[in-house]
Amino acid sequence: MKKYLILLGATLVGGVLFAQPRVIGVHPAHDGKILTMEEAVVGRLSPENRYYSWTGDNEYRYMDGRKMMTATIGKNGEIQLSESSADALPGRGMPMRGMPGVTTQGGWRALNVGNSLYITDGKDTVAVAVSNDREIVYGQSVSRNEFGINGGIFWAPSGRKLAFYRKDESRVTDFPLLNIRTRTGELELIKYPMNGMDSEIVSLGIYDLDKGSTVYLNVPEFTPERFLTNISWSPDDKSVYVQVLDRTQHHMKLNQYSAATGQFVRTLLTEDDERWVEPLDPVRFLKGRTDLMIYRTDLRDGYRNLYLLDTLGNIRRLTPVDADVAYLGNDGTNVFYTSAEISPVENHLYKVTVKAPAKNALAKAKIGKPLALTPERGWHSVTMNASCTWFFDRYANLDTPGVTLLRSTDGKHTEKLFESGDPLKDYAVGAVELGTVPSADGKFDNYYRLYYPKDFDPAKKYPVVVYVYGGPHSQMVQDGWMGGVRMWEMYMAEHGYVVYVQDNRGTSNRGSEFERSINRQCGQAEMADQMVGIRRLMEFPWVDKDRIGVHGWSYGGFMTISLITNYPDVFKVAVAGGPVIDWKWYEIMYGERYMDTEATNPEGFAKTSLINKAKDLKGKLLICQGAVDNTVVWEHSLSFVEECIRNNVQVDYFPYPTDPHNVGGRRRIHLMDKVTMYFEDYL
Repeated sequence: MKKYLILLGATLVGGVLFAQPRVIGVHPAHDGKILTMEEAVVGRLSPENRYYSWTGDNEYRYMDGRKMMTATIGKNGEIQLSESSADALPGRGMPMRGMPGVTTQGGWRALNVGNSLYITDGKDTVAVAVSNDREIVYGQSVSRNEFGINGGIFWAPSGRKLAFYRKDESRVTDFPLLNIRTRTGELELIKYPMNGMDSEIVSLGIYDLDKGSTVYLNVPEFTPERFLTNISWSPDDKSVYVQVLDRTQHHMKLNQYSAATGQFVRTLLTEDDERWVEPLDPVRFLKGRTDLMIYRTDLRDGYRNLYLLDTLGNIRRLTPVDADVAYLGNDGTNVFYTSAEISPVENHLYKVTVKAPAKNALAKAKIGKPLALTPERGWHSVTMNASCTWFFDRYANLDTPGVTLLRSTDGKHTEKLFESGDPLKDYAVGAVELGTVPSADGKFDNYYRLYYPKDFDPAKKYPVVVYVYGGPHSQMVQDGWMGGVRMWEMYMAEHGYVVYVQDNRGTSNRGSEFERSINRQCGQAEMADQMVGIRRLMEFPWVDKDRIGVHGWSYGGFMTISLITNYPDVFKVAVAGGPVIDWKWYEIMYGERYMDTEATNPEGFAKTSLINKAKDLKGKLLICQGAVDNTVVWEHSLSFVEECIRNNVQVDYFPYPTDPHNVGGRRRIHLMDKVTMYFEDYL
């Protein structure tokens, strides 16, 4: 049995970026079975997991085979188990929390029927807002699920009031999707707000169950096409807090409104940035308080940190760390959050104490030092109970497939609930390496994972496949099991390829400057960073520099075509899936954030458009796309193909006629077979 050292901090060319690179794991290279494509795609060789769900402060459930187990935690941390029937439970056997479009509070359910919104207690049903117009929608998500929005119904704490979105799409253009499943085919029209064109008009209504009436917030700020994001209630039901963002996404106001009248009360704070403002979190009140809340932003100290905010708009930093953090909960005294402060490729849970007097609370509040609650190296995924006394901690690292622990937040109790076995113990896996390379501007370290072929021989030469995403809100490389490797990467390595994956500037979890490096120039900093790693990789004698390929989907498809057309001397073969081709065809909410509009940023649009790069294509390129893609609409890839035809440039194209943006399920086996065969045939 062979073993390879796996180093964190090692560069690709023999030197080191860190003064003391540390060994974080070893993984055996077995002379065993080879992955099948079905195993690689369906994920049958992912580490086994057991899913736990809180059903009470001291009670949780999980599936053990076909048995639904209920666990009760005693005062001293002892666990009592009981069994209940799980035959009727779907999926992974977790308790159903409701159906899509349905939210519950105080015995009432709010539900969407078509474009209308109703509430019911099981006996009586009340029409909150009724729409007979396909262009007017109530109680559903808005703004294409950007800005942290993932629903359209917001219950007050008491359950006696309900805030909801009203979306007017009458000015938004239709985009046709072709449904071939009918006898003669038909077009299905979707509302798609394209960059620089008319957008939806969003308003927020508040329904009072006791009065049976609705008021709408009076929001005069900015233009009617502004965004209303991150809706939250005060604990006493009296106020609604909304982050009002202008369409340019350069200016935001956190406003308080009266829930009784819908009238504006005050602006607590404003945020302005010439690149972009992206609010992602609602304010959360400190439990037991109506005067102190928790706010998260990345525009005050360079990282997405937590702040204490009072109802007059005074603000104070709560997490003074040079790292991005994410809020998890609070119990009135302790605030719990995860943080990247140990390393961007690790995720850990912390708590910080807050003790505030009744008067002059913010100024006199005593904030303690953060305390780490997850000592093991790696990436921790945490789920807390409602009172923040216990949490499930599932962690993995490079050589640990996964461990699930039950922990108390006071640090006194830890119970191992489940440990994943190594699903690859009988397979011929190669070595994984995690490390860093500098960004092209020299200001940052970018993390990579490198997957070696099985039976790697440095005296031989190997082709390279680069898998890329590279866009905002992504992080491909983590100190998780096998570095977060996808089974398809392993499949390719087993078939003799070196597989390289790297995060670049513009991706998440690295602070404001790192993320905003792509402003108005999508793809440029990202390509430059990717090329630093790729060119260093090419310096190894065992890399076949004439056989380098690249593959990515969505933003990764945009990056794939960008790389093969901008660096034709490096990339021989590329497979791009669902690619953005020109940002003028992408949605307002995402596209205008990073690129502004073609009218305000003509040079940026011209530089990043892949239409202009079609003539520069030299290598072999396959484009795959779902024909009913409602995210990156078909106009992108078909326009690129048309430009290739105009320039007499050959390109290969494979549509998935009935698939949306992502090809999923067993159809994905066909897709990845197609991708693999393309590299096998031409690389």
